[in-house]
Amino acid sequence: MAENLDLLAFVRARLAEEEDIAREAGGDGWRTPAEAPGEVHDRTSGIAFVVRSRGYDRHIAFQDPARSLRRIETTRVLLDEYEEISALDTDRPAQDFASGRAVGLGFVVRQMAAEYAGHPDYRVRWLPRFSHWGPPSQE
Repeated sequence: MAENLDLLAFVRARLAEEEDIAREAGGDGWRTPAEAPGEVHDRTSGIAFVVRSRGYDRHIAFQDPARSLRRIETTRVLLDEYEEISALDTDRPAQDFASGRAVGLGFVVRQMAAEYAGHPDYRVRWLPRFSHWGPPSQE
């Protein structure tokens, strides 16, 4: 299904943008030393930046470039798995394992895409869909 491939391309493009940002930030792990509140240090123990607002320093350090790069790689593995079976992710899926897997992975990929709903290339039709999974109706 071409629409699912467009969805995959959209999420992959956003991940590539995030990867560029993380690499531009040095790709390093950051930390907040207990003896220097508000400071975020890079791998060389140099001060990457200072944030004097309570709690921001730890949050920012937790979202360091190295962690972002790891998350991007694990997300790409999931996207690759979905790409293999994305054609089976339809509004009326077959009732077999492969189709169920496609619908489940498709739901996850749509949730990922929804994270970027404010992006101009996002399409509302990519919102997660809920399909009835059970015996076929007798209509």
